[in-house]
Order: sequence, then structure tokens, then C-alpha cells
Amino acid sequence: MNICPSIKKLKPYQGGKPISELRRELGLEHIIKLASNENPLGIGPRVQKDIQKAIIEINRYPDGNGFELKQAIGEHLNISTNCITLGNGSNDILELLARAYVCDVDDEVVFSEYAFVVYPLVTQALGAKAVVTKSKDFGHDLDAMLVAISNKTKLVFIANPNNPTGTLLSNETIYRFLKQAPKSVIVVLDQAYFEYLDIEDKAIGWLKEFDNLVITRTFSKAYALAGLRVGYSVSSAKMADYLNRIRQPFNVNHIAQIAAISALTDDSFLTRSILANKNGLIQLSKGFDELQLSYIKSFANFIALKVDNATDIYQKLLTKGFIVRPVEMKNYLRVSVGTLKENNNFLEALKSVL
Repeated sequence: MNICPSIKKLKPYQGGKPISELRRELGLEHIIKLASNENPLGIGPRVQKDIQKAIIEINRYPDGNGFELKQAIGEHLNISTNCITLGNGSNDILELLARAYVCDVDDEVVFSEYAFVVYPLVTQALGAKAVVTKSKDFGHDLDAMLVAISNKTKLVFIANPNNPTGTLLSNETIYRFLKQAPKSVIVVLDQAYFEYLDIEDKAIGWLKEFDNLVITRTFSKAYALAGLRVGYSVSSAKMADYLNRIRQPFNVNHIAQIAAISALTDDSFLTRSILANKNGLIQLSKGFDELQLSYIKSFANFIALKVDNATDIYQKLLTKGFIVRPVEMKNYLRVSVGTLKENNNFLEALKSVL
């Protein structure tokens, strides 16, 4: 049986090691996972209550068009619902974009060397050419990305804040890039960690000026719904129409839709999550300073930490019941922000294995 060469060479996405897997491997009872940038507070009481109510309806298919969720997102962002595409997590949207706009093996996709691992995955899966630009201070060098754009470029991926480095581009920098980028190239602004930022939401307003802009966001991070897989994009109505033509009709399940709607109404939980993350970043940064370890200042809910022999440190931390994330950066580990207690315990474990 023949298979596409690009698929044959593709390495599957590797998520953070599950707690259950480490428990099976080492027989540990107490495990703290700081690997997948999840909200350590769990879900809010309002969301939990609404999920319980919705359980009795899971014998029915979900609303394939996600009408009520789109209404909630539209009201939240003050945009028309015909500009919204729902995804099984924002990863789903990234794949839809690649499928919709990358049509030929000669097509190119531009992204930074230190960026979300899904970008090269969706590019290679379609057999397209990845054009990887050098980073600038561990983040995106938008000037270099502009230079890398050619007449074969179909997509540009920009994560802001960036994963795995946590770096942040200013609104002014991104807007200047959009003004200079060819209108024929789709610019994907991946804002999975946007809710953690204390900045004005100008990106949504840019959609009126740039038909080639699409913004992706998720409920997996600050809203604490990672296990339900629900994300979305906002774009021009024309682009959303194309994406919805190839989107699986039931890609966001009923419970996920109900939970996301509920999460958008719980400002108290979101505020608490943002504050907990802010305090956690300070706590981890201070702890790394005391251990005289280098790290990248983060604007997300994780920190990229530099250690000698990261693979060895990662394995030693596993034996102590702490799961962090090795990343595609030499001698760096990505550490998600946990609760204050989890962060403290992790810092003690890290000190013991250095």
C-alpha cells in the first residue's frame, strides 16, 4: 500500500506525559504535572454545574453549527457570528487553515524556529515546504519573516504569546507586519494564551482592515477546558465560510459547547485564574533566580527554563513525581505554572536533582 511520502516521514505530536502513564511506569502515588500548560485550578463551579446539567443530553448529537456558542463568542468579542469557526481545540483550526490554503507541494508556510510544534506538523502532513526563520531573543523576528515570504507563501503562523518560549510581540509590531505582508498571504495570529495578557485586545479590530488575518483562540488554557477540546477562530466571513465547509460537522461536542458558553460568563473564575498565574510566574522566576538558573521571561502560563543536560534533569524529575516538558530547544525544559504549593514542591525537587 502506498502512502504519501510526507506522511511516512512525519513524527506524531507528543503531548506532555500523562499522569496515568507515569503512575504505571514508576508506581508513584503523588504526581504533579507541569507539562501541558493547563490551568491548575481545575474548572470553575459554574462550569461544573452546567456540565452536570448537560450530561443527560449526550445521547443526542451536538449542534453541528454551534449556534449558541458562536452567539456567546460573538457577544464576548463584539463580532458577527459569521466570522467564527469552531474547532476541536485551536489545533483543529490550524489544520483546517492548512488544508484550505495549502494546495500544492510547492506552496510554502512560514513560521519561527522556536514556535508551536503543530505548525511544522500540519505543513509536512500536506507535503508543503516549511520556511523556518531564525528567532530574535527566542521570539519571532517579524522582519525576517517578511523577508522569507515569497510568491509561493500561503500561510504565516505567528504565536503571541509564543509557545514554547513565552515571548510577546507588541500590538504595534504585529500591526506593522500586517501592513507590510502581502494581502495574498494568510496571516494566522495564534493567541492561545491571550487571556493571560494585561493588554488591550486590538487584534479583533484589525479584522476590519485585513481580510487575510485569522485569529485563533482556545478555551484550554485560562478557561481550564483542556480536556474538552474547544477552540475557535475569528476571521473575515468569507474565510470562515471556507473553513466551515471542510470542518467536521460535529467537531465540538455538546458538553464542550455548554462548558465554553458557561466559562465565558464566569468572570470571577477567569480573574482568579489570571491572578494565580501571575503569582505563579513570579514564584517560579524567583525560585529559578535563587537557584541561579537562566530562563526566558514569560507572558503565558509557563516558563522555558535552561538547565545543563535537560534530558537527564527531566528523567530525574520524573522519578520524583514531577512531569515537565522537554522542548525543541537545546538544554531547555518548559515548566507550566502550577498552584503555589505545586510550584514550591517542584522547586524543591528541582534543587535536589541539579
